[in-house]
Amino acid sequence: MRPTDVMRGSPPAPEAQVTRANWRSFPAIRWGFTHTREVLPTAEIRRSSQPTPILNAPRELSKLDFAAPGGKSTTIEATLRETFGDALLVMHRGTLIHEWYGDGMSRTTPHLICSISKAIAGTLGGVLTARGLLDPEARVVRYVPELENSAYGGCTVRNLLDMAVAIKFEEDYEAPAGDVVRYRFSSGWDVPPPGVDPGHQRAYLTTLRGTGKPHGKVFHYVSPNTEVLGWVYERACGMPYQRILSEYLWQPMGAEEDGSLTLDSHGMGRIAGGLSFTARDLIRFGEMIRCRGVVQGRQVVPGWWIDDIRENGDPQAWADGDLAEFFPGARYRSKWFTIDPSRNAMTAIGIHGQHLYVDWDSDTVIVKLATQPKAMDVPIDKRWFAAFNAITAHVTPR
Repeated sequence: MRPTDVMRGSPPAPEAQVTRANWRSFPAIRWGFTHTREVLPTAEIRRSSQPTPILNAPRELSKLDFAAPGGKSTTIEATLRETFGDALLVMHRGTLIHEWYGDGMSRTTPHLICSISKAIAGTLGGVLTARGLLDPEARVVRYVPELENSAYGGCTVRNLLDMAVAIKFEEDYEAPAGDVVRYRFSSGWDVPPPGVDPGHQRAYLTTLRGTGKPHGKVFHYVSPNTEVLGWVYERACGMPYQRILSEYLWQPMGAEEDGSLTLDSHGMGRIAGGLSFTARDLIRFGEMIRCRGVVQGRQVVPGWWIDDIRENGDPQAWADGDLAEFFPGARYRSKWFTIDPSRNAMTAIGIHGQHLYVDWDSDTVIVKLATQPKAMDVPIDKRWFAAFNAITAHVTPR
């Protein structure tokens, strides 16, 4: 069955139905990622009453050719087709020069952005810090004392931001049982088998245990760290995460469409991966990052926080961590990746093919959304990094 056959008919045929049991599986995933509000309970992320305008000056980029890893010649158009692309937007010096959508997508279609949600949470931390609501160097239990006996009892907010918590948790998306499976039950993303209590996220987070090693030394990518970060924000601000995000970041940035956040059975958001936004609002966010937090002359995110993300991140922690074999020499800071430190660029990455790429050398921002069948596919990621390099080189005046 093709993705375009899913959820066709009234009602759709049983094999074409999208449910909580299959919504992230191919071919249901494309419909699931663009109709998340119809699959799971969600909270609204309110748009701005005065959206930031987007200037358009279209340029032909689909036929741009480049060398994929391994040396094979390909094009942007072929790469989108062959890697399950749903949207590709390119903004150069504040002007949208390329806007492409796949089947079932448009400029007003929300799309689940998976772990790009983490980079948004990391950016939001700068806003809260500048307002005096958050201390990144404080211990987590200053805000959430319920976590005293968990893995988070001795770590700081900064450890959460930088994925440097010494925790016993393996982020294996393909394992049929284990940490990620239990985590997804608690978030409401997956349906547990009969007799298994799904619980809820806050209760689940208190059960996680540490390794006994010092925090802050090794990069260890663990999605629940970002759920804890969201819990910290809620305690610091005295309001739910969706309202914090809307009032402190998404509305001031000038979002044009409402977004959403998936919720567990107790109303806690999936801060690490449950946000859905349009590609246009995501590129607004990326352009704000490129402009050091400024939108139409207003400082939305502190410029020094964005500078800190660009300039910092512990190279040794990365070298000793989970992903060094795939991206040697990279860095991670406040939920953003610097994949290639030789380039003045950083990226937010989500499973199943989500990318937000900000390149200061060429003044370019790129949003690429997809519904790849595999959660993590490093060869496809590397192909897209080569595509981003080709795009930035093409738009930069010689």
